[in-house]
Amino acid sequence: MDLKLLFITLLGIICCSSAQQEGNECIKANALSCGECIQVGAKCGWCTDTEFLKQGEPTSARCDELESLRKRGCDKIENPHGSQRILKNKAVTNRKKGAEKLRPEDITQIQPQKLSLNLRSGEPQNIKLKFKRAEDYPIDLYYLMDLSYSMKDDLENVKNLGTSLMKEMSKITSDFRIGFGSFVEKTVMPYISTTPAKLLNPCTGDQNCTSPFSYKNVLKLTSNGEQFNSLVGKQQISGNLDSPEGGFDAIMQVAVCGEHIGWRNVTRLMVFSTDAGFHFAGDGKLGGIVLPNDGKCHLENNVYTMSHYYDYPSIAHLVQKLSENNIQTIFAVTEEFQPVYKELKNLIPKSAVGTLSANSSNVINLIVDAYNSLSSEVILENSKLPEGVTITYQSRCKNGVVNEGENGRKCSNISIGDEVSFNINITAQGCSKQVKPESIKIKPLGFTEEVEILLNFICECECHKHGIKNSDMCHNGNGTFECGACRCNKGRVGRQCECRKDEVSTEDLDKNCRKDNGTDICSNNGECVCGTCECKKRDNPEERYSGKFCECDNFNCDRSNNKLCGGHGRCECRVCICDANYTGSACDCSLDASTCLASNKQICNGRGICECGTCRCTDPKFQGPTCEICPTCPGVCTEHKECVQCRAFGTGEKKDTCERDCSYFNLIKVKDRDKLPQPVQAFPLMHCKERDANDCWFYYTYAVNNTEKEVHVVEALECPAGPDIIPIVAGVVTGIVLIGLALLLIWKLLMIIHDRREFAKFEKEKMNAKWDTGENPIYKSAVTTVINPKYEGK
Repeated sequence: MDLKLLFITLLGIICCSSAQQEGNECIKANALSCGECIQVGAKCGWCTDTEFLKQGEPTSARCDELESLRKRGCDKIENPHGSQRILKNKAVTNRKKGAEKLRPEDITQIQPQKLSLNLRSGEPQNIKLKFKRAEDYPIDLYYLMDLSYSMKDDLENVKNLGTSLMKEMSKITSDFRIGFGSFVEKTVMPYISTTPAKLLNPCTGDQNCTSPFSYKNVLKLTSNGEQFNSLVGKQQISGNLDSPEGGFDAIMQVAVCGEHIGWRNVTRLMVFSTDAGFHFAGDGKLGGIVLPNDGKCHLENNVYTMSHYYDYPSIAHLVQKLSENNIQTIFAVTEEFQPVYKELKNLIPKSAVGTLSANSSNVINLIVDAYNSLSSEVILENSKLPEGVTITYQSRCKNGVVNEGENGRKCSNISIGDEVSFNINITAQGCSKQVKPESIKIKPLGFTEEVEILLNFICECECHKHGIKNSDMCHNGNGTFECGACRCNKGRVGRQCECRKDEVSTEDLDKNCRKDNGTDICSNNGECVCGTCECKKRDNPEERYSGKFCECDNFNCDRSNNKLCGGHGRCECRVCICDANYTGSACDCSLDASTCLASNKQICNGRGICECGTCRCTDPKFQGPTCEICPTCPGVCTEHKECVQCRAFGTGEKKDTCERDCSYFNLIKVKDRDKLPQPVQAFPLMHCKERDANDCWFYYTYAVNNTEKEVHVVEALECPAGPDIIPIVAGVVTGIVLIGLALLLIWKLLMIIHDRREFAKFEKEKMNAKWDTGENPIYKSAVTTVINPKYEGK
């Protein structure tokens, strides 16, 4: 338990210390001017009151948190705030397909277009951008095709692509242009064969192929589909030696040669069609090419002429150029190379991959599907940020979906006419080194429109403009008096710039910083600068040293309840200055007697004395904050019976309102009556014995220990023993059986006695009877004697 308490205490100290450190950036900065102060953070302010600093406090003490400055009595605080101003705010375009045709530059999809921000260090500025996909927005599509020999059958299907694609895209936009370019490979070994015959016709057998080339711009962007069909129909297949093609060279030229290609400031799509992989930066070494690609246009007569001089571009270089020129790429590749180009898609923002059939017959559906997929997502990107500037995004998309972090840059599933918004926070830390305002640009990937944001940094306070150079208030003009303090000229130090740097610390000056000619300089709580003590700063901004010799502080006064001056006063030079109605060395004695009033409006219930806002009871039987509690007075047991009963056993009249009415004491259960506490001298205690509705007894004690009411209760009820049903029933049944048997025996005995008496009586009467011996006259004998007449008796 002790270890746990120690751990909690240490944790509290660490947390408090951490909180103090975090909130102390203004003090830690040691800012010597208002401009330096406001660069520390948005919480910092500068006090311009000339009388603000106490003796011993350095100039940097003027820089503190705003609330701390107000508590210290400063009412003149310099605290500039950032602001923003919209310079161009053209509304997004609302129009339907078939309406009056607008020039691309007259169509607006993002609003506002230009802003100016004034940034205060550490204070974010929030701007809201609105994006709406315009209907019937113009589209430029450039078809870049691999013309190596393996794409021979694909070329046949592409020859009629112009008019067919024009017809299909007319369902999306009425302003559509298409162009065509082709590529093969670098014209050096080992990518192609450099023998004279192969340079004329790189194909084998009787195949008639054109000479190999790196990239050729066949058709500038045009709205004439027939012209596309005508020029593409004249193209011939070429050939090379290795499988990967030089498509990256072609993509780079399409991206950077805007004038040759004819790109407008509209939706720019490039379809990259191939059935092979690609070479990238470093592969040029195989042909002895080591110069990295310069990312510039090198087209002469619409042919790339520097393929033998510059290496292939890297993927990162392509991403940069495609993004700069707002080109969205559609990779139309065969099934075999889908995994490779899907990985490439993950590296190139606003790109898509479609599966090209073996002969490119599905290319139109592929382009339309890919365009719908790309245009349904808007992703914001920003230009390089100035040093110390950070930016965060939050998107509010369709159906109320809110995204933050990296996902806050984009919204998906946007249909034509849908409107989404972005909340963007821009924060500066410190002040830019650039004299002129800096700017950043935010734009949706794949779109030419952008938002320009001019950044102006607040590097100085407003009061800086009214500074007095070489002021007499700064020791004979050795500094500029601005914002309530001196900003010393170079080589001067001190609150009033009264010393040169080379004389800051000398023995004679140090004597002025020793109290009573002692040995401690500035009481070991500060430094001696120009013969004047400048007191140290504490980590906690609320704690400060002061005084001529830094002998005073505002944190070493007496404490009460772990609060400085009891929380009812302020500490000045290690002595508590108490608030009204409080006294004592720690301001812990209240002179307000209202806290001693009992319910009968008497001070301490008439049974005590009010001392420092607390009752001291003079009658030993009474206790509590107002001497109203008497644990041993008659009626205590009855008063608390119902609450003890409901809390200990869940019964009684208050069982339904127990939590509300009976939470005024601490309940402690014990096993038996011997465990109940016994009366002691420290505090009165009452033993109680009460009976519930079931005639059960329960025992408890009631006591008040230091205003804490405690009830100890025996956890088991003492109830009278109930009758034993089984013996009673058995006894009753047995009794009934025995009584029945006894009655039967008695009846039988009586019957026997009765029968014997009757028989004896019969016998007696029989003996006394005199019977007549004469015969019955009507009696006839049952014997008949027959005599045979012939019988002669012989």
